Amino acid sequence: MNPINHIAIIMDGNGRWGIKKGRSRNFGHREGLKVVEKIIFLSIKKKIPILTLFTFSSENWKRPQHEISFLFSLLGEYFTKNLKKVIENGIRIKIIGDKSKLSKKVKDIINHTELKTKKNKKILVQLALNYGSRYEIINAFKKILNKKSKVSIKNFEKNLYTSNQPNPDILIRTGGQKRLSNFLLWQLSYTEMFFLDKLWPDFKTKDFNKILKDFIKIKRNFGKI
Repeated sequence: MNPINHIAIIMDGNGRWGIKKGRSRNFGHREGLKVVEKIIFLSIKKKIPILTLFTFSSENWKRPQHEISFLFSLLGEYFTKNLKKVIENGIRIKIIGDKSKLSKKVKDIINHTELKTKKNKKILVQLALNYGSRYEIINAFKKILNKKSKVSIKNFEKNLYTSNQPNPDILIRTGGQKRLSNFLLWQLSYTEMFFLDKLWPDFKTKDFNKILKDFIKIKRNFGKI
């Protein structure tokens, strides 16, 4: 049976779902957040140690400003209102990505959330925020060169955002697209990938459970026979 230590998710389709329902893209983002919460609590129940969620990519700055503002206000609103619940449920929050472009208000909220949850042990929820894998890879090499360290796989991985973590066992992408979209390009080398046609707000706990069951049956060779 394959152990599951790390699941990564590209939560695609919120905006399209909102439009499909005759509402706004922002309505879709708010509904998508409800699904995130369900999947986090199911992951705790399943004793999955790490969940990495593609929350806002470095390419998403190309979106309309009102949608960008809403996404960050939604994030801030959630952690402001629900931090106590997050702490009580043993959830550790970590942000991976380039924080430098974020507003002071957003940085203050996420830094406070990271600080208050850093001792939690039930699950590590990583939010990939202003994240781009190509930038992460280039930045890791720059760190190695600045330290005048030996260029090796081990040293390289120490300088990634996911340092000292197991690589994802499973990648889930909703929304019907079959691409990685600059997400964890290095870390997904041997990850089992599941692409779903349904939009993220339509992703159910039964879909998550089915993926876990299907994953357990996969023979993972990692280059061996």
